[in-house]
Amino acid sequence: MIRAYLGHVPLIPSSCYVDCSAQILGDVELGEHSSVWMNAVLRGDVHSIRVGSNSNVQDCAVLHGMRNQCPVIVGDWVTIGHNATVHGCVIHDACLIGMGASILNHAVIGEGCIIAAGAVVPERTVVPPDTLWAGVPARERRRLDPKERETILQYARNYLDYTKTYLEEKKNWG
Repeated sequence: MIRAYLGHVPLIPSSCYVDCSAQILGDVELGEHSSVWMNAVLRGDVHSIRVGSNSNVQDCAVLHGMRNQCPVIVGDWVTIGHNATVHGCVIHDACLIGMGASILNHAVIGEGCIIAAGAVVPERTVVPPDTLWAGVPARERRRLDPKERETILQYARNYLDYTKTYLEEKKNWG
């Protein structure tokens, strides 16, 4: 469901795929070729949400800001895994946010990072570029090598392929 809230209408380019079970409301903007999958929620009711181009928000993920304090800003080529919670934070380009990970208010995830499945990034944490973070609370585990950086982009490319397929399939839906 896509709906306006307090005069803010979500901006979703036609190149995007948004599943009919996803909930997008309020001050939300998606970049070209981005996708929002089954039962994901992007609640732009208390602050803005911006998702860059070629990014994907997978099944049951939740993006939500903190009222009057923290928007959600997601860069280009970002993969947000199933059941992740992204709350009032910034995720720079080419990151992989693992399944079930939580990123809390005022956190900043540097470009080219992996936040491991199940990790919890505490409030106000600054994650340096090209690093792997894991654990509860999340801690830096190591630097990423160029092959791992390419793997991050491959995840995003996979979702671009899924997006094309679903948009084509959507033409056949009643």
